[in-house]
Amino acid sequence: MSKPKPPSGMTAKEYRHMTTQTLGLSAVRSDIAAIFAVAVIGLGIVFAAGHAQASALHDAAHDVRHATGFPCH
Repeated sequence: MSKPKPPSGMTAKEYRHMTTQTLGLSAVRSDIAAIFAVAVIGLGIVFAAGHAQASALHDAAHDVRHATGFPCH
């Protein structure tokens, strides 16, 4: 794979610096988006588990065990 050529009027060093900065910014945005998504999912799980009745959680876990073929009794 050949290296891309810088646009006219720009040195190779300037082009390399520009593309490195752009890639760094998109990586940071991607990391922030991933952290935000995990936080929302985690808070949703904590909220749902905290407000559900214990018997409902037990029954749901029990049904999942049966559905996956895990021997539970």
